[in-house]
Amino acid sequence: MNALFEHLRLASPSWLLLLLPAIAMLFLRRRRGAEAAVVFPNLSVLVSLGGKTRSTAGNIGIPLAYTALILAITAMARPVWRQQFHSRTASGIDIMIALDVSLSMDIDDFVRNGRRARRIDVAKMVVDDFIKWRPDDRMGLVVFAGRPRDASPVTLDHDWLRNALSLVQLNDPQNLGSVQEQGTAIGSAIAAASSRLDARDAKSKIIVLITDGASNSGKISPVEAAELARTLGIKIYTIAIGTTKGRVKRNIMRFPYQEFDLPTLRRISSLTNAEHYWAQDLESLRATFQTIDQLEKTDAKRYTVIEDVELFPHVLGASLLAALAAATLLSLRPPPSP
Repeated sequence: MNALFEHLRLASPSWLLLLLPAIAMLFLRRRRGAEAAVVFPNLSVLVSLGGKTRSTAGNIGIPLAYTALILAITAMARPVWRQQFHSRTASGIDIMIALDVSLSMDIDDFVRNGRRARRIDVAKMVVDDFIKWRPDDRMGLVVFAGRPRDASPVTLDHDWLRNALSLVQLNDPQNLGSVQEQGTAIGSAIAAASSRLDARDAKSKIIVLITDGASNSGKISPVEAAELARTLGIKIYTIAIGTTKGRVKRNIMRFPYQEFDLPTLRRISSLTNAEHYWAQDLESLRATFQTIDQLEKTDAKRYTVIEDVELFPHVLGASLLAALAAATLLSLRPPPSP
């Protein structure tokens, strides 16, 4: 029934106004006529005046005639069976997200819903929102600590990507984290993300780098990797995450200190004609991703193709059949005269 109302349309519904006089004619016909001029006290007197009249034609023929009239009016309203096909084209942006999963991302210097939250948990939540905002873009994920590792290829299957993001975790004493090697290899992460984007054919390619430390691992420096990315036409948005007061636990580092290397992160963004941000709380991190979302817009176009199948020939044919049946019945067995 829902499919019927979803697909059935009337191309010229104004013709249905003719149903009003048709219905009025039906009610007028059913009204009682004038009173008889002669009242017979006993109807048996009339039996000898003639045989019984056949009322079958009036009981069936007249309703058939009205059915033919209603079907004819419906045919004039042009019923159609409508199918709508939606298509979408997008001149999308290829985006690689490079997410730091070094041990310092375990610092809980963020606040979420009134409670302390780890940097990694907040970053994953905001990145997940960013993925949902951009359904037309192909996106991938690289996680890194002492070395980079592919977590998801560049894809339009955002459910797959979001699931890969949800599985990202920091290393632990059992070495069950996404990357076991300790350290922060920012240059290697940029190089890995750039190589994934270089194989893509897109109008725009960007890397969103999220880190809370300074590069201390890898075979290539962050600036060298950024210069190579620039030659490939890739922009790198860098996001420093965390507060200056945040420190790792002493079981990880005996004398913990803050490793932020903001000058290098700014240099990376400047070399690639992008922007640098420092998010020290949840609101500023969300605002950062919203800003990137506005700066890198996708040209998406949606098309709707409507296909109408005319039904009026079938309705009109049924009307003609009903009219023919009514005319035949009424001519062969006319109803009694009033």
